[in-house]
Formats: sequence, structure tokens, C-alpha cells
Amino acid sequence: MVATGRQADRERLGVAEEAVDELRKALRGAGVTLPSLRVDLISYAGDTADPPLVELGRCTPATARRLAAALVRAVTEGEGR
Repeated sequence: MVATGRQADRERLGVAEEAVDELRKALRGAGVTLPSLRVDLISYAGDTADPPLVELGRCTPATARRLAAALVRAVTEGEGR
């Protein structure tokens, strides 16, 4: 069954909301909080079948450093496998 109209819009939004939730949980596990993390509603308003963008937002320099450290750890651990 092909989604149309409102159902397709809800599915597009759902994909982005799930991604935001997944990222928020992963960041929380790494001790990082991005206070402005959310679905970008402007990109949701566009006439496209693609899901809306995820807005990562702004953060403090300390949060940016924690995020960078978490990414470095993940890459380093991945290389060790």
C-alpha cells in the first residue's frame, strides 16, 4: 500500500523524529546534550517526499568538546576491532 497525503506526511515526520530520538539517546549515553536538537520544521514544510532534516542546533564549547571526544572514542574503538 502506498502512503499518500497526510499519511505520507506523518511517515516523513516520523522518520525524522525517530532519528532525533535515537541520536538524543546515543548522545546522552556519551554524556552529551544538544539542547536545540530537533526536527527542522522548515524542511518539513517543503514539497518533497524526503524526510525533514534534523536540526543539531547550537551548544556550548564544552558540549562541542564532549561530542568531539565521544566521536573520537567511537572511531578509535571501531578501529580496534
